Amino acid sequence: MKREISAGIIVYRRTEDGLRFLILYHRGRYWNFPKGKIESEEKSLAAAIRETKEETGLGVHDLRLIRDFKAHERYYFRKENQPVYKIVIFYLAETRRADIKLSHEHNGYGWFLLNDARRILGGYRASQKILKQAHDLIRQKSTRGREPHSAR
Repeated sequence: MKREISAGIIVYRRTEDGLRFLILYHRGRYWNFPKGKIESEEKSLAAAIRETKEETGLGVHDLRLIRDFKAHERYYFRKENQPVYKIVIFYLAETRRADIKLSHEHNGYGWFLLNDARRILGGYRASQKILKQAHDLIRQKSTRGREPHSAR
């Protein structure tokens, strides 16, 4: 069975309404976080930063990485009628930028509060679970007053 490994970043920003998470819109009803395949000899964090830059225009200087968050999503899908086992490694980063420069791969995006983001992610329960873990960590860090570290 073919195996694919990707990496991405769950990007969030603080607003008056609360934490808002960036979710990209693909064709059909598919929404998800910025992510993409890890290239040969590339580390997962470098791939996540590269893919986020390519898909959103948010670069390393726009992101503040939360260093103690790393989550894995695993699932199966079919590609060219062949089963594929996919692993996605997600990191978490804060940004202050609301403007996004979408790549040609996407049709739209949104900044969503937690409950709306979970609804938008639809049947992707693993993505919903990882989003909730990210949200809980951000809240926990906020109550302790710890600042996230820069991705630089």
